Amino acid sequence: MGLLKKLFGTTSEKELKAISPIVNKIEALEPEYAALTDEQLQAKTPEFKQRYQNGENLDALLPEAFAACREAAWRVLGMKPYRVQLIGGIILHQGRIAEMKTGEGKTLVATLPAYLNALTGEGVHIVTVNDYLAKRDSEWMGKVYRFMGLSVGLVIHGVQGPDKHRAYEADITYGTNNEFGFDYLRDNMAIYKQEMVQRGHSFAIVDEVDSILIDEARTPLIISGQGDESTQLYTIVDNFVSRLTCRTVASVDEKEEEDPNETADYIVDEKARTVTLTANGIRKAEQAFHLENLADPENTTLSHHINQAIRARGLMKRDIDYVVKDGEVIIVDEFTGRLMFGRRYSEGLHQAIEAKEHVTVARESKTLATITFQNYFRLYDKLSGMTGTAMTEEDEFNGTYSLDVVEIPTNKPLARVDHHDVVYKNEAGKYRAIIQQIEECHAKGQPVLVGTISIEKSELLSGMLKKKGIQHNVLNAKNHEKEAEIVAQAGKYGAVTVATNMAGRGTDIMLGGNAEFLAKNDLRKAGLSDELIAEATGFAETENEEILNARKLFSEAEAKYKAAIKPEADKVRAAGGLFILGTERHESRRIDNQLRGRAGRQGDPGETRFYLSLEDDIMRLFGSERVMGMMEKLGVDEDTPIEQKMLTNAIESAQKQVESKNFQQRKNVLEYDDVMNTQREVIYKQRRQVLDGEDMKASVENMIRTTIQNTIHGRMGEQKHMDAESFREAMAPFRGVFLTSEELKLTDEELQKYTAEELCEMVETRAFDIYQKKEQALGAPLMRELERVMMLRVVDEYWMEHLDNMTELRQGIGLRAYGQNDPVVEYKREGYAMFEEMIAAIQEETVRRVFIVRVQTNAQTVERKRVAKVTGTSGGDGTVKQQPVVHKGEKIGRNDPCPCGSGLKWKKCTCKEYHPDLQ
Repeated sequence: MGLLKKLFGTTSEKELKAISPIVNKIEALEPEYAALTDEQLQAKTPEFKQRYQNGENLDALLPEAFAACREAAWRVLGMKPYRVQLIGGIILHQGRIAEMKTGEGKTLVATLPAYLNALTGEGVHIVTVNDYLAKRDSEWMGKVYRFMGLSVGLVIHGVQGPDKHRAYEADITYGTNNEFGFDYLRDNMAIYKQEMVQRGHSFAIVDEVDSILIDEARTPLIISGQGDESTQLYTIVDNFVSRLTCRTVASVDEKEEEDPNETADYIVDEKARTVTLTANGIRKAEQAFHLENLADPENTTLSHHINQAIRARGLMKRDIDYVVKDGEVIIVDEFTGRLMFGRRYSEGLHQAIEAKEHVTVARESKTLATITFQNYFRLYDKLSGMTGTAMTEEDEFNGTYSLDVVEIPTNKPLARVDHHDVVYKNEAGKYRAIIQQIEECHAKGQPVLVGTISIEKSELLSGMLKKKGIQHNVLNAKNHEKEAEIVAQAGKYGAVTVATNMAGRGTDIMLGGNAEFLAKNDLRKAGLSDELIAEATGFAETENEEILNARKLFSEAEAKYKAAIKPEADKVRAAGGLFILGTERHESRRIDNQLRGRAGRQGDPGETRFYLSLEDDIMRLFGSERVMGMMEKLGVDEDTPIEQKMLTNAIESAQKQVESKNFQQRKNVLEYDDVMNTQREVIYKQRRQVLDGEDMKASVENMIRTTIQNTIHGRMGEQKHMDAESFREAMAPFRGVFLTSEELKLTDEELQKYTAEELCEMVETRAFDIYQKKEQALGAPLMRELERVMMLRVVDEYWMEHLDNMTELRQGIGLRAYGQNDPVVEYKREGYAMFEEMIAAIQEETVRRVFIVRVQTNAQTVERKRVAKVTGTSGGDGTVKQQPVVHKGEKIGRNDPCPCGSGLKWKKCTCKEYHPDLQ
């Protein structure tokens, strides 16, 4: 394979050769565009828009549009995209992924394709990983767009209502992946069109595309509402599980039968990340909870709670998987080491961890809407992305998103030296060698950035450095507030920084130190507030005197530090540049490459080396046992490093195994969500038609016919005629809707005269007669509005219920594999049947509500609330709450089926007979 690449070149090299003539055209236009006045340059935007409207495509406009945007960036920001940045911009415009190394100016690259594609008027979304970057880039790069006459919007947490609507209406919208996804879901829960904010999905540029489309793709976006109150069951079950004994193994052979002499109550398989109750554990659970058989269907809830509790105790580790902060359990992102505020583990696992850590157990949540990042980003007509590390995941990008990856060369040759890994027999030997390497670098003033895979390891290493008296900074999820500041100064002479692997991503490490952050520190010492400092270092246009003065102070301080840093940067270069020291290999080669990429930006010198031990998780769980055996035979001592090709291959093979496993997991999530996605598209399309003001009369009439026909044909089956008993049961759901209690009571003899079609026609005639009378009484406009609101509400209620049902189906579907059935195929088949049932139920309920709904004047509503309040059926705020009622001698609970026969729970039913407040 290597020989073929040498002979014919890589795919990326071929692509770059094909793009080269376009880049030449852009660069050739530089003198022409540099000669234009500001007004002439700005006039290019309406000219390009007009040419596009006249039929010229974007590819034809590209050289001129890129040249115009390039000149604007130079005039506004003092930055002119290099040749490699122009290449990156072309790759993004083509709907592909540009792999550009750290420090190559990806933020500026995005302006070129964003400007070009904004000329269509359909909007461009630029997606970043956090609010800080989205805000910074929208203000900073926004200057270029505004100069060229385009509008810029920002969608981050806290932007609401009209502001958000305006942000999406802008030509170019910056925002985070979470906010874009949640807005899509919220739009599809809106009751009125004006509540919707997004206007379509034309073109997206995803920054840090590997982080968003790969790392975060295992967790779907979920909008939750409050479900039932949290029960004490989590705490009770945790108390029980805390007394159980556990055995941890590196891997469980699935074919192996359980050892009858097993004394542990549950077994933790670290490799497969599974936890299983043993026969001992099951017996103890049955005794503790007084059960005959834990596996009985009625014990499903308890069994689920026990399984989540043993997962919380056996697999989920504090300061590795999560931290406890201010009485809350907060997830730690395994790839970046950052805290994931607002995210919760699903299916009760988060509550189980809360019970384990003795913090308040939050109430259960109910899923209102959900989508995976894969399916959200596949909504875009054209998708592109940029990152420093994408080649290792090329197959997944291609398979899931139909995106190919093009590797773009650096602007200056890479001067970084990547040393071979060194492997030690155990962790003790490895850590001694790491400290020795840090001491050597520190002695000559070479800055060191140490990458660890968890908070726990970063704190262990920090303790060892303190004993040696080496000054250092620690950066992990526990002190993430100072993240950018600590990372920015990691390149100072003699600096030692210990960080979780990808902390500080998005902040440049400059040799000698970062003048911007030193200047910010001066402003802080001068007594300026954090808000004012943010404005002083921001790029938003303002006429505020205080902000302008702060900006002047900042500029002066930054200029002073840049001059002071220059000689220090030269000293750091002489010492060898930034030394990146990895204390462990990550599961993914891409994360290791990201850590390496922190050194050697823009042609700077640098070094990287990974220190490993045979006790590291990846070697212990996935490494070859043959390698372990060989080490023992060789009798290598703790402090002797091993640099063997065989070991390097074993490590790479282990990483590939984990990458493959994670890919399968994401693929599995996607396969299941694809089933939901098809259903989601049907529901959301139906909602959109209603919101767009489509006349619902024809749809409602069709629903009336379908509901009547399904009911009558369903009761008749293969019979030619219906008997009186069956007909009475068939008409029961329609009584009190469009039939009175005395209408259409036919005898057996009378029913012999009618076929199924004739019965349907008779009932339909009655239904449409009532329907027409209702429309005449209310007036057509009000009737259409009622139909619209009723349909949306019913669709939303049943869709939420369906989401819960599909989640439950998925939880148990994996067991079908034991019966030689493909779980995904079974999920599709049963999911389709459930969806069909839901559609039929939506039609029936919409028809029922359209007939029984009553319109009240404001005066009537006020009186009804007053009566309700007096009779104790309202809340303190005066809003009516339905209470369980006693009717005909029977007590009805809120969650019991309503006796009217609608099939709904009492609290959701709106029949008059069993709801006195509606009579």
